[in-house]
Amino acid sequence: MKLQSIFCFLLIFCHSFTRAQDKPLQIIMIGAHPDDCDIKSGGTAALFVAMGHKVKFLSVTNGDAGHMTEGGGILAKRRLEETKEVARRLGITYEVLDNHDGELLPTLPIRFEIIRRIREWNADVVIAPRPNDYHPDHRYTGVLVQDAAFMVGVPNVAADTPPLRKNPVFLYFQDNFKKPNPFQPDISIDITSVIDIKANALDAHQSQFYEWLPWIGGYTDKIPAKVSERKEWVKQLRGNGITPEVKASLQKWYGLQRAEQVKFSESFEICEYGSRPNEAEIKRLFPMLGK
Repeated sequence: MKLQSIFCFLLIFCHSFTRAQDKPLQIIMIGAHPDDCDIKSGGTAALFVAMGHKVKFLSVTNGDAGHMTEGGGILAKRRLEETKEVARRLGITYEVLDNHDGELLPTLPIRFEIIRRIREWNADVVIAPRPNDYHPDHRYTGVLVQDAAFMVGVPNVAADTPPLRKNPVFLYFQDNFKKPNPFQPDISIDITSVIDIKANALDAHQSQFYEWLPWIGGYTDKIPAKVSERKEWVKQLRGNGITPEVKASLQKWYGLQRAEQVKFSESFEICEYGSRPNEAEIKRLFPMLGK
């Protein structure tokens, strides 16, 4: 089935679920680089969009160091164009802040930028990395978002942008790091039905998935020679693994029988610094759960 047909089916199938919402949910996903959100939550974003909700990806750096032969302004421009194509393919909003890749620090000016973006989006849910990660940009993005979590409701901080009246639910993207504490999959989403849409979005990051990441990871020999085979390769490479902990979470939200059928998933951990949702609130904010 073609991607357009899949997406149209999802739009029709999910329309009835949006009626229960007074207004569309506003979801902002914040990554360090112009492909981080896509990797960690591209499937969840596709499900939100299909149900009539609003999703924004925000990259805190411009990605100008993420390549083996290109760099600086030329690379930043190329990666910005890739995000525009992702936005078109996923039906989302994508913004890239002009901070240098590999040089991110949790400074006040950048914290204020993030506070403003969360407020301007009127976010119900904010998702970002945990602050323990191999990459300093990922770690500091996590710190920046944590530092913004309470401040989004404080009128005298970043006072040029009206504060939120209700603190959003803040979540962490899934990762595999164990120290000082492992990721906890509080919410796990079945993205099997939209994995081809996610792979199509990842495919727009040509500079990353077919050039830089295989080079730095030492697997350039694994890239399919045929362009027609690359999306399937990316799908298998970036489908997000179903660990025993994720499987238990899927069973909680979808039931035992349905959880056994899940091939691809994305999971999120609740951050203690934002609103603390109960189960009913989680189901309201993630209306695809159990569907």
